[in-house]
Amino acid sequence: MLAERRRTRRVVRTLAEVEEQTGVGEVWVRQLVRAQLLLALRLGLLTVVVLGAIPLAFALLPSLGTIGIGGLRLPWLVLGVGVYPFLLLVAWCYNRSAERNEQDFAEMVES
Repeated sequence: MLAERRRTRRVVRTLAEVEEQTGVGEVWVRQLVRAQLLLALRLGLLTVVVLGAIPLAFALLPSLGTIGIGGLRLPWLVLGVGVYPFLLLVAWCYNRSAERNEQDFAEMVES
Protein backbone atom coordinates (compact mmCIF):
# COMPACT_ATOMS: atom_id res chain seq x y z
CA MET A 1 0.00 0.00 0.00
CA LEU A 2 2.86 2.34 0.78
CA ALA A 3 4.47 1.64 -2.62
CA GLU A 4 1.20 2.49 -4.37
CA ARG A 5 1.07 5.81 -2.57
CA ARG A 6 4.61 6.72 -3.65
CA ARG A 7 3.89 5.84 -7.26
CA THR A 8 0.71 7.94 -7.23
CA ARG A 9 2.59 10.96 -5.87
CA ARG A 10 5.27 10.57 -8.53
CA VAL A 11 2.69 10.35 -11.34
CA VAL A 12 0.86 13.40 -10.03
CA ARG A 13 4.13 15.33 -9.71
CA THR A 14 5.21 14.27 -13.22
CA LEU A 15 1.85 15.24 -14.70
CA ALA A 16 2.05 18.56 -12.89
CA GLU A 17 5.48 19.20 -14.45
CA VAL A 18 4.01 18.65 -17.92
CA GLU A 19 0.86 20.69 -17.27
CA GLU A 20 2.70 23.58 -15.60
CA GLN A 21 5.38 23.49 -18.30
CA THR A 22 8.31 23.33 -15.94
CA GLY A 23 11.77 22.81 -17.42
CA VAL A 24 11.45 19.03 -17.35
CA GLY A 25 7.90 19.14 -18.67
CA GLU A 26 8.94 21.40 -21.54
CA VAL A 27 11.72 19.01 -22.53
CA TRP A 28 9.30 16.07 -22.58
CA VAL A 29 6.71 17.93 -24.61
CA ARG A 30 9.43 19.17 -27.00
CA GLN A 31 10.56 15.55 -27.49
CA LEU A 32 7.00 14.49 -28.32
CA VAL A 33 6.57 17.36 -30.79
CA ARG A 34 9.95 16.56 -32.38
CA ALA A 35 9.03 12.88 -32.73
CA GLN A 36 5.70 13.79 -34.34
CA LEU A 37 7.39 16.28 -36.68
CA LEU A 38 10.03 13.77 -37.78
CA LEU A 39 7.33 11.19 -38.42
CA ALA A 40 5.35 13.66 -40.55
CA LEU A 41 8.46 14.72 -42.48
CA ARG A 42 9.53 11.13 -43.19
CA LEU A 43 6.12 10.05 -44.42
CA GLY A 44 5.65 13.31 -46.33
CA LEU A 45 8.99 12.81 -48.07
CA LEU A 46 8.07 9.21 -48.90
CA THR A 47 4.78 10.39 -50.40
CA VAL A 48 6.45 13.10 -52.48
CA VAL A 49 9.09 10.69 -53.77
CA VAL A 50 6.62 7.95 -54.69
CA LEU A 51 4.05 10.28 -56.27
CA GLY A 52 6.80 12.24 -58.01
CA ALA A 53 8.28 9.05 -59.44
CA ILE A 54 5.04 8.18 -61.25
CA PRO A 55 5.09 10.97 -63.86
CA LEU A 56 8.87 10.69 -64.04
CA ALA A 57 8.58 6.99 -64.91
CA PHE A 58 6.03 7.72 -67.63
CA ALA A 59 8.23 10.53 -69.02
CA LEU A 60 11.39 8.41 -69.06
CA LEU A 61 9.66 5.28 -70.35
CA PRO A 62 7.03 6.44 -72.87
CA SER A 63 6.23 2.84 -73.74
CA LEU A 64 4.55 2.50 -70.32
CA GLY A 65 1.96 5.04 -71.41
CA THR A 66 0.84 2.86 -74.29
CA ILE A 67 0.04 -0.18 -72.15
CA GLY A 68 -3.67 -0.74 -71.80
CA ILE A 69 -5.57 -2.77 -69.22
CA GLY A 70 -9.31 -3.24 -69.49
CA GLY A 71 -9.62 -0.51 -72.11
CA LEU A 72 -7.80 2.10 -69.99
CA ARG A 73 -4.23 3.18 -70.41
CA LEU A 74 -1.78 2.49 -67.59
CA PRO A 75 -1.17 6.15 -66.60
CA TRP A 76 -4.88 6.66 -65.98
CA LEU A 77 -5.11 3.48 -63.95
CA VAL A 78 -2.09 4.33 -61.82
CA LEU A 79 -3.13 7.93 -61.22
CA GLY A 80 -6.86 7.27 -60.93
CA VAL A 81 -6.86 4.04 -58.96
CA GLY A 82 -3.39 3.13 -57.69
CA VAL A 83 -2.56 6.35 -55.87
CA TYR A 84 -5.46 6.21 -53.42
CA PRO A 85 -4.57 2.92 -51.72
CA PHE A 86 -1.02 4.24 -51.33
CA LEU A 87 -2.28 7.44 -49.71
CA LEU A 88 -4.55 5.45 -47.41
CA LEU A 89 -1.60 3.26 -46.41
CA VAL A 90 0.56 6.30 -45.64
CA ALA A 91 -2.27 7.85 -43.61
CA TRP A 92 -2.81 4.61 -41.69
CA CYS A 93 0.94 4.33 -40.96
CA TYR A 94 1.06 7.94 -39.80
CA ASN A 95 -1.94 7.54 -37.53
CA ARG A 96 -0.62 4.31 -36.02
CA SER A 97 2.87 5.73 -35.45
CA ALA A 98 1.59 9.03 -34.04
CA GLU A 99 -0.60 7.15 -31.57
CA ARG A 100 2.39 5.00 -30.59
CA ASN A 101 4.47 8.16 -30.01
CA GLU A 102 1.74 9.59 -27.80
CA GLN A 103 1.35 6.32 -25.93
CA ASP A 104 5.10 6.14 -25.32
CA PHE A 105 4.99 9.74 -24.06
CA ALA A 106 2.09 8.96 -21.70
CA GLU A 107 3.90 5.87 -20.36
CA MET A 108 7.07 7.92 -19.83
CA VAL A 109 5.12 10.59 -17.94
CA GLU A 110 3.28 8.07 -15.81
CA SER A 111 6.34 5.99 -14.90
